[in-house]
Amino acid sequence: MSRVSIVGAGFAALTAIRSLRAAEPGIEIDLIAPEARFVYYPGTIWIPTGKRQTEDLIVPLEAFLDRMRVRHHPARATGLSEDGRRLQTDRGEIENDALIIASGGGFLDKLPGLEHSTLPCGGPEAIARYRDRLLALDGGRLAFGFAGNPAEPAAMRGGPVFEFLFGIDQWLRRNGRRDRFELSFFSPAERPGQRLGPKAVERLLKEMQRRGIQTHLGQKPKRISESGIEIGEDFIESDLTMFMPGMTGNPWFDATALPRSPGGLIQAGEDCRVPGVERVFVAGDAGSFPGPDWTPKQAHMADLQAECAARNLLEALAGRDTRHRFETELMCIIDMYDRGALVTRSRKRGLALPAMRPLHWAKRAFERRYLAQYRK
Repeated sequence: MSRVSIVGAGFAALTAIRSLRAAEPGIEIDLIAPEARFVYYPGTIWIPTGKRQTEDLIVPLEAFLDRMRVRHHPARATGLSEDGRRLQTDRGEIENDALIIASGGGFLDKLPGLEHSTLPCGGPEAIARYRDRLLALDGGRLAFGFAGNPAEPAAMRGGPVFEFLFGIDQWLRRNGRRDRFELSFFSPAERPGQRLGPKAVERLLKEMQRRGIQTHLGQKPKRISESGIEIGEDFIESDLTMFMPGMTGNPWFDATALPRSPGGLIQAGEDCRVPGVERVFVAGDAGSFPGPDWTPKQAHMADLQAECAARNLLEALAGRDTRHRFETELMCIIDMYDRGALVTRSRKRGLALPAMRPLHWAKRAFERRYLAQYRK
């Protein structure tokens, strides 16, 4: 029986497990990840405002892995043999007949002073520390921003920053404290969030203006300090800064011979196969995929790629061509504490709905349903 290794324990990795097990009940699956836990990053937007606690978003995976008959290796990937059949880890080598890399990417760290900011995708614990600092303030200045990877425009994740910004703004209003705070948004892009589509960007910028949120657009951040952000010729004073850098490859990729994109991600085709190496596939943030310039880096896209990777992996193990392709779709609800704005986009059509209360509850309901499959 064939033995498959999956690196990571996020959206793409767990979707790949479910897809493989459903199609091939007897296949052997090894999961390589430091911990057997799943972190639901989309829900961290509600931690600063008290709608979620850290423990709400961290799901132990022991029961799920046992049910799926998956062998967990508590280890970190450190390298890969040239033929892809031996994964190096900090706990030894793990052999495979096929491999799916779903370990996620990393973030550019060249901006001086990043340690003075909170990374929106830094995990529930990091956001909880931000929450505690926010609660300790009686007033002050809050800054939110994101940037991209100049070598790879698709390696960007700005959506959560919009959600933290609008969510905290609305929460302060609900608590009668908004007048004690100045909120700022900054980005090197003239029109940030273009992958959402022009209509959505226009609504987001108008919403900032309506809420009295200062914007600093089209200027590259130079440095972050404890007191604020140097951006172009300006200085944004800030007591708490949340900043999302551009995305790049996971550091362990450097110890492999895998083909890389200009932005440092693992190169992949529409079939999620890594060219030049047998039976190695990639899904989610770890990969650089062909597609339109608005191709998103988000959980929904990671799930679609993971399903594609799993199906093509089984084709490859059977000696057949990798004939499956993933659909490129952007689908998100930009939450604003008690309302949500829907944005969808595909190769054929797009939709942008203004913020409304039912969409906020739809996002919360989706979270419950998604996590239920791992909490059983």
